[in-house]
Amino acid sequence: MNRVTKAVFPVAGLGTRFLPVTKASPKEMLPIVDKPLIQYAAEEAIAAGIDELIFVTGRNKRSIEDHFDKAHELEAQLKADGKKQLLDTVQNVLPNTTSCVYIRQPEALGLGHAVLCAKQVVGDSPFAVILADDLISGEPGVLKQMVDLYEKHQCSVIGVQTVAKEETRSYGIVKGKLSEQRVYTVEAIVEKPLPEKAPSTLAVVGRYILTPKIFAMLENVTPGAGGEIQLTDGIAALLSHEKVLAYEFVGKRYDCGNKFGYLQATVEYALTHAELKDKFRAYLKSLKF
Repeated sequence: MNRVTKAVFPVAGLGTRFLPVTKASPKEMLPIVDKPLIQYAAEEAIAAGIDELIFVTGRNKRSIEDHFDKAHELEAQLKADGKKQLLDTVQNVLPNTTSCVYIRQPEALGLGHAVLCAKQVVGDSPFAVILADDLISGEPGVLKQMVDLYEKHQCSVIGVQTVAKEETRSYGIVKGKLSEQRVYTVEAIVEKPLPEKAPSTLAVVGRYILTPKIFAMLENVTPGAGGEIQLTDGIAALLSHEKVLAYEFVGKRYDCGNKFGYLQATVEYALTHAELKDKFRAYLKSLKF
C-alpha cells in the first residue's frame, strides 16, 4: 500500500490582501498568537505521518526557510541566559526526523503550476498539498483524517466544506455523489461558478491528497487568464482517469487569506492558548462596544 509521506506547500504567492505588511514578509509568516501560519500547516502535516515537507517558494520568502532552519546564535544566547523553555521551543519547531526541500517557482503562474514545480521531488508517490492560509483546527487534524481516507481507498482526496450559495463564486465547487458519511465520489469540479450555475455548495479548501497522475494532467492543462495553470482544472481532467473523493472534513476553517478570517483566528486561538486564555477572555469582557 502506498503511504502519504510528502506534503507540498505552495508559498510563492504575493499576499496582496495584506499589504503593506507582506511587502517584505511572506503572508505564510503572519503569526496566529505566537506561531506563524506555515508552522501550523507543517504541524498538521507531521501529525498525519508526513516526514518530507516540500516548499514551493518565490522571491522574498527566505524567512520561511530561516524559520525551519537551525538558529545557532539565537540558541546559544538562550542557552547562555538559562531560558530552557524558549530554547526547547526554538529547537523543536520540527522533529529531527522531518526533512525540508525548497523549490523556487520562477513565476506565479497559478496553484497548479506551483504543484507541478514539485514533480521531480514528489516522484511517483502520493502526496498532500496544504495551503497555509487555510488554517483548520480539528482533532485529529484534517490532513490526518484525509490520509486515513486515502489509505482506505487509495485514490485522490480533496477537502471540502459547505458554503453559502452566494459564496460559490469564490471557490472551486464539487458535484458529487454521497458514497459514505461525509465522503462524495466526485463527478465534476468547476472553478468559481456563479451561484445560479453552481452544481452544489461543496467548496474545495486548501487540503488535497493527490496521486502522481495529477502531474500529467497539469502538464496538459490549457492555461487560463494570465497564463495561470489551475489545480482545479488538473483535478477535473484526472476524473476521466481515476476516482477522486471529496471529503467534508471535521474541523473549523479560518480563511487567513483575508483580514477578517485572520482576525477571527487570532482571537479564537488566543482564547485557547494555555498561557493567555484567561487574561485575554477577561480583557475581551472588559471592552465596551
